[in-house]
Amino acid sequence: MMSAACTSSPFFFTGADEPVQFQCPIQETGLIEELLALLQEGNSKSTSASPNSGSDGSNRGVYSVDERKRRRMMSNRESARRSRWRKKRHLEDLTEEANRLKMENRELKSRLGFAAEKCHVTWRENERLEAESLALWARLSHLNRVLVAMQTMQQSQY
Repeated sequence: MMSAACTSSPFFFTGADEPVQFQCPIQETGLIEELLALLQEGNSKSTSASPNSGSDGSNRGVYSVDERKRRRMMSNRESARRSRWRKKRHLEDLTEEANRLKMENRELKSRLGFAAEKCHVTWRENERLEAESLALWARLSHLNRVLVAMQTMQQSQY
């Protein structure tokens, strides 16, 4: 059974296979009811003959040219209405996705800012530690020279 979500009440159409439930987002139900009545009327005539009997063309002769134009115009209006509804739904979906992506983008920018700040703090700490390391190496080198000098003096005294 086929069904589409909508705001209006459901209509049932019984075809050759099984009943199909139609729901359309349309405000004017009078036009829909008339179209469905015409569809059911046409379906009851076409289901009496087999699909391969060639009687499909005979149904066309039953309706006048004006009636066919009127039915085609109503069908086109209905098709245009459904098309506008699909377009509106698609636009809503795209707007929803755009909003979701904007939120995700803000979150990623925030995370990037946090990571950049952490990187900057780590870089400054690394520079401080490198400077401290150089100072300690210089002090160690100086103490090493003093130690060697003291050892040399002690050996020369013995």
